[in-house]
Amino acid sequence: MPEHRGGDGWTILHGDALDIIPHFQPGAFDAVITDPPYAGGGAKPSEKTRTTNQKYSSMSADKALPDFDGDQKDQLSWMLWTAVWMSKVRAACKPGAPICVFIDWRQLPALACAMQWAGWIWRGVAVWDKMTSRPQKGRYRQQAEFMVWGSNGPMPLQRKVGCLPGVFRHANPANRIHVTEKPLPLMREVVQICEQGGRILDPFAGAGTTVLAAVQEGCEAVGIEVTNAYYELGTERLKNALQPTETAE
Repeated sequence: MPEHRGGDGWTILHGDALDIIPHFQPGAFDAVITDPPYAGGGAKPSEKTRTTNQKYSSMSADKALPDFDGDQKDQLSWMLWTAVWMSKVRAACKPGAPICVFIDWRQLPALACAMQWAGWIWRGVAVWDKMTSRPQKGRYRQQAEFMVWGSNGPMPLQRKVGCLPGVFRHANPANRIHVTEKPLPLMREVVQICEQGGRILDPFAGAGTTVLAAVQEGCEAVGIEVTNAYYELGTERLKNALQPTETAE
């Protein structure tokens, strides 16, 4: 058992997802919802190998958030790595379990290929409209990110899940603790693809947003995080957000 922390309905494991995932029991999870390293941020090797703060943040060095691991791969290496972890995680999922993976436009084709290579049925692409972005003269704004989703084989229509949107409109979080943190309201909508009371896996937990959203929406959640700083920050965030409210005497 790797180092881990948790509370009522949630656990975050500290380590590499590729090392941890094979130890889960088959059929342990009802859904996989995650925001892995995109390995984007440029077309040239010199741009891809920059730190995550250099690629994704405009904060000054004295205010920069911790860098995270796994974001310096070229596209082919990233696609192979993605296919491997997706294959391993499918073995830990129940038949029909949905998988939802966030990505940017650069790696969207590679992610769709990796998902199918790993044996998932690719079912579509949803859009996260961030509503704001830097203007680009003579070009379209890079205002959206995407969520490629699929299922572990047939996905029964009788699942107790309602109709879900294909476009989510949420601004980036104002006070983030992770370089590429997703908005909590966005993730609370996304996790609703899992049936109430189900168990969600996030192999790249980061700031713990997916895990927090899952618990708040009535599910259990297990996260995995390899970067030491974000294992600490994410678990502390969850403890603070989910601790029982004390009744004033």
